[in-house]
Amino acid sequence: MKYFGGVEGGATHSRLVICDESGQSVGSTSGLGTNHWGIGIPECARRIADMVERAKEEAGISKTTPLTSLGLSLSGCEQEATNLELEQELRTTFPELALSYAVSSDTMGSMFTASAIGGMVLISGTGSNCLLRNPDGTTANCGGWGNFLGDEGSAWFISYRAVKVVFDDMDNFEKSPAPVDKTWALIKDHFNIETRYDMLPHCYAKFDKPFFANLCKKLAQNADSGDELARGLFREAGVHLARMIVALLPQVSKELVKSGSLSVVCVGSVWSSWNLLQDAFTAELAKTHIKYNLKLVRITKSSAYGACYLGADSAKFDLPRNYADNITVLHTYTGPEKATKATNGVQPLGCCKCNK
Repeated sequence: MKYFGGVEGGATHSRLVICDESGQSVGSTSGLGTNHWGIGIPECARRIADMVERAKEEAGISKTTPLTSLGLSLSGCEQEATNLELEQELRTTFPELALSYAVSSDTMGSMFTASAIGGMVLISGTGSNCLLRNPDGTTANCGGWGNFLGDEGSAWFISYRAVKVVFDDMDNFEKSPAPVDKTWALIKDHFNIETRYDMLPHCYAKFDKPFFANLCKKLAQNADSGDELARGLFREAGVHLARMIVALLPQVSKELVKSGSLSVVCVGSVWSSWNLLQDAFTAELAKTHIKYNLKLVRITKSSAYGACYLGADSAKFDLPRNYADNITVLHTYTGPEKATKATNGVQPLGCCKCNK
């Protein structure tokens, strides 16, 4: 019996799955973060090996039986040189772990959990990123530059914009298009502050990006309750996310969309607020002529499965998989006519420089 492993690795936590030749999971586990930029390649390899050993034990696989392949879809694995370095560390330090490896970024795991030929992954979580992969292996990217240079449409950016709009309004520098009272009350509660000066440590000395971004969840609750400023922030995010897709459309190959649809895998917590994003998102797409449908999907399984598929493919093994079980359709965009009719009059917040 052959066994195939896959790891979904983030900066704070990771997941691993082991499948048998039929494609069924026989063991799984979770572990610490595996972004090698934060912990170093030796520690990253050790954490991966630890997860494999624990999952093998659950599956009843001998520790001396190597996996046929191990796919690693990890945060921070965007560069070929360091990917090869990680693979070499695993081969040298843990020679019985696996016979072959496939190392890629975390976006690839999400993509291949949903499709065998590629597509787009649009991440909107703490940060944001959009990646395209064509069937021939060519890729293109928009975003992913972090909070200093990008992250538009992400939880962090929505949270940052909320603070910025409130501060600008109070300074009489740029008046908000909607009342700021509820948003300011939310900011004070989230950061446990009383004045705007109390906010400065959270932006500099004590800056914590995930904590800052967590304000977004509370803003979504305000938006769902009808607060117009919060709703405008999510409309603005919808515009930004649509623009990431549009930016990569010129790089989409004919082979990828020969079915008439382009699959866009939507990853991250902000997509849970699709009801707040949808109108502005589709209205922005309607500005561009798109010859095929866009099928927005969310994966229902860990992207460790996609990493497992990538590993099996690299080992030239046709591992059975049922993509219909791995995804749920969030929305299908069919063209500007329907979108324009459905989103008539939708406007983003209007105070971000890119929306003036």
